[in-house]
Amino acid sequence: METDCPCGSGATYVACCGPLHSGTATAPTAVQLMRARYSAFAVRDARYLVETWHPATRPASVDLDPAVEWRRLRIHGVTDGNEDDEAGTVEFVAHYWDSVRRQYGRLHENSRFARQGRRWFYVEPAP
Repeated sequence: METDCPCGSGATYVACCGPLHSGTATAPTAVQLMRARYSAFAVRDARYLVETWHPATRPASVDLDPAVEWRRLRIHGVTDGNEDDEAGTVEFVAHYWDSVRRQYGRLHENSRFARQGRRWFYVEPAP
């Protein structure tokens, strides 16, 4: 049975973020990379998160909290970040359940993205 993509696109994971995570495709826009990175958190793909982090700000590793279950992504705004742009921002809210604290939470961020060659990278939260 095919499952819906965690990013909320309405497509299946196999047709949406799966090819990005497997490396058979790259995100053509900043917002698509944002969705794929959210899905990587949801499916616990730390390798993809590190690989899509900009080299200037990339951590050595990403530790994913096993108690956190990512539940929903809402995109609130996008500035630039299209196929012909060099940079862009994506404002989002990601909702999660923390099973240790037994509470829901949310992460609200306006993320900066940069394109190098044909690849988009997450840079950092925008100020």
